[in-house]
Formats: sequence, C-alpha cells, structure tokens
Amino acid sequence: MKIINAAFHISVSALSGLPEESFPEIVFAGRSNVGKSTLLNSLTGLKGLAKTSSTPGKTRLINFFLINRDLYFVDLPGYGYAAVGQAEKAAWGHLLSSYIERRESISLVVLLLDSRHPAMESDREMMAFLDYHERPYGIVLTKVDKLTQKERVKTARIMESCAAKAKFIVNYSSFSGKGKSELLAHFDHYTR
Repeated sequence: MKIINAAFHISVSALSGLPEESFPEIVFAGRSNVGKSTLLNSLTGLKGLAKTSSTPGKTRLINFFLINRDLYFVDLPGYGYAAVGQAEKAAWGHLLSSYIERRESISLVVLLLDSRHPAMESDREMMAFLDYHERPYGIVLTKVDKLTQKERVKTARIMESCAAKAKFIVNYSSFSGKGKSELLAHFDHYTR
C-alpha cells in the first residue's frame, strides 16, 4: 500500500456520530502512551496529522483519517490508563467495545504493544476480545529501537506464545522507520 494523501476527517464521542460506512476501516488500538498517534504520523509521513502528547490518555475520541480518499485509519482512545476517573474509563471502554463489536466496515484492527512490556494483561484481554468478536488483527510492537538484540528475541518468544491468532507481527520504530514498508504491505490485504 502506498499512501498518497491523508487528512483528518472527523472525531466522534458517540456511536451516533460515526461516519457512513462507505470505506474499509483499519483501526489502531492499544494502551495509552503506546504510540498510536506517532505511528499514524509515521505511516502517512505527516508529522501533525494525529496529535501526539507526552501525557497518556490524551486521545479521548474516535478519530477518523481519510487515506487515499478510499480508506479510513481510525485512532481509538488508549486503554489501561489509570489516571482518568472510573466513570470516564468506563465510558471510553463502552465506546471502544461497542465500536469494535458493531462496525461492519472494520477490515483490520492493528493492536499496538510496547515492545518493552509485551502482552500485559490489558493487551491479552484485548486480543481475547478481538478473537471473541472474530475481528482480524495484527500486532505492531512499538519502540523496538529501545531494545537490545537479546530483549528483541525475548519479546518475539513472548509474542509467539500469546498472539498465535494475530495475522502478522511487525517490529516498528517511528524513529528509524523500521517496519513501515512491511506494515503497509500487510494493509494491502485488508483494503480491497
């Protein structure tokens, strides 16, 4: 897949605000502060497309980005961040789960995991949730440039044992661009 153009489309805080299901949707999910916005900016080559922040939990809406005028990249609120109130966390959880359960135009969920802390309990729960709802998903291990070779091997072993149903696992570095072409090639299978 080659990204020719990308633009912010809409942010929604409720299912009623979702755009018409006219294009396939590749959904980006993961814990707060795992680097979803940074990954989106890296993939599109547009530094400020998705807003990044050093403060976890900044993305509080479902953000749609129109890619090549025929596909949406969808940035979901991060899960697992404890500093927000229980009511807000519950609302995010309901919005996120309802969207994944009901949205027919989702063609792929890209689950981002921090390579330094692979397969935390909340990540395993998300994989189980995606399996239960029969959503195809791939895994992107972010921040791989921060690992030693030995740590990379250990992370790969952990992922092989806990993510057997993932369609792919890609090591990604937004800093160096490692994994970008591989990930975009995987997307080709889910955008037709």
